[in-house]
Amino acid sequence: MFGNIHSIETLGTVDGPGIRYIVFTQGCLLRCQFCHNADTWEIGTGKQMSVSEIIEDLQTYLPFIEASGGGITVSGGEPLLQIPFLTELFKECKKLGIHTTIDSSGGCYSASSHFQQQLAELLKYTDLILLDLKHIDREKHKKLTGLTNDHILEFARFLSDHQVPIWVRHVLVPGTTDSHEDLDRLGKFIGTLNNVSKVEVLPYHKLGVYKWEALGMEYPLQGVEPPSEESVQKAYRLLTAEVVTI
Repeated sequence: MFGNIHSIETLGTVDGPGIRYIVFTQGCLLRCQFCHNADTWEIGTGKQMSVSEIIEDLQTYLPFIEASGGGITVSGGEPLLQIPFLTELFKECKKLGIHTTIDSSGGCYSASSHFQQQLAELLKYTDLILLDLKHIDREKHKKLTGLTNDHILEFARFLSDHQVPIWVRHVLVPGTTDSHEDLDRLGKFIGTLNNVSKVEVLPYHKLGVYKWEALGMEYPLQGVEPPSEESVQKAYRLLTAEVVTI
């Protein structure tokens, strides 16, 4: 079983609990204006790696991972575009007792029976999902990412209904995702979910701008600066006002 892989970070510390072995998959349906991994968008490209290759490499870092209560995180791109590969990878991880996490926007979620069956099988071996909720407003979400958010909110409800633990993540972009009304609405939505372990506000940054330039693309958020710490704290209060964490 092979996956299309963009890159691997061996000792990550921000994408799940503890020290993480992070696999960045290739391919994504969203086109987020603030994306810092625009070079992962193209589907079907990247380096082909087998499950056994990744497991062999991961095992060399297990002492650090296990000592920190960490595990493996598959990010992207969008990992759920490669569910069969992800399932086989997580099966092997579980044989080794490794904590498994998916970092997903839910951007390819589908109500089709085929997708649902594949997803149900994957979730048997998944301990945590980092759920990236970009925007609560349907039209603003479309402007920000290229797609509306109906299926993404449906994905969030699906995970709640199936009691899959999640960390909700929201990128705070000044002038785009930081209005009081939108944050309040998003907080109310998050409050309807019964599987939230944590809420994270991720301050917008410009670290990926060089990738847009290298790809010959115009960066859409030129002139936007990172939010203040005060803005981040305000957003966190609004997003967690009605949340009961598990």
